[in-house]
Amino acid sequence: METQKSLDYDRIAKAITFIQDNFKKQPSLAEIADQVHLSPYHFQRTFKDWAGVSPKKFLQYLSLEHAKSILDDGTSTIMDASFETGLSGTGRLHDLFVSIEGMTPGEYKNGGRLLSIYHTVKQTPFGKAMVAATDKGICHLSFFQDEKEELIRLKALFPMATFHAERHPHIENGLAIFSKGKTSLSEIKLHLKGTEFQLKVWESLLKIPEGKLSSYGTVAAQMDSPGATRAVGTAIGKNPIAYLIPCHRVIRATGDLGQYRWGSPRKAAIVGWEAARVSI
Repeated sequence: METQKSLDYDRIAKAITFIQDNFKKQPSLAEIADQVHLSPYHFQRTFKDWAGVSPKKFLQYLSLEHAKSILDDGTSTIMDASFETGLSGTGRLHDLFVSIEGMTPGEYKNGGRLLSIYHTVKQTPFGKAMVAATDKGICHLSFFQDEKEELIRLKALFPMATFHAERHPHIENGLAIFSKGKTSLSEIKLHLKGTEFQLKVWESLLKIPEGKLSSYGTVAAQMDSPGATRAVGTAIGKNPIAYLIPCHRVIRATGDLGQYRWGSPRKAAIVGWEAARVSI
């Protein structure tokens, strides 16, 4: 069943886009509310229910200076980060450990022949997502607008696999990250199709804690590949697992949030939402 908080996301995303485009002007609550056709009172209540903080506070989390301060605070590098990520019932880091298993060369080359892939759609705080898993772990998590088109994209990634529109324990375990009231999450397993370098980059992203940010250059340096910033950025852009592999936590060295495979407004929403929840 879709929660009201999830259903509010489209309005929130539109408001966040307006905030991003106009944060230097410090738009008033009324100006932002007008963009989503709500009264200031209703918008304030809706936004705070979704993000946990007021629109004004959220604006601070999206500002350039705030992003820079997160990058410069000395605790956000991958070297110092714990191998934790995810949300507890209060939105803070807790007992979640994500492990990656790469597909075998045969599975990688033959388009998933002999693989059974289970898939379902979930309404998340950031819009609808399609989640798919093999018996080894989650292989796909992507936000989307059109379900039929997204299923076509999923099947194109594994053209020889057998698909089942069913839930799977790995899917249930992964989706628990979006559920309130969870005080403990068991291990989440991922079964990914990627090159050795891509898998190494994606694994590095798991070391960036919730509410923290890193730069593309920092990720490359911590992988002992300081000259591979562009290659790291390309690998990050091909991340097949939204949110669970937190590519949204990697931004430009200037503090600008940069691009995101699932849309810049959604990246801003996730970054601000995580920062807000960690600070509460």
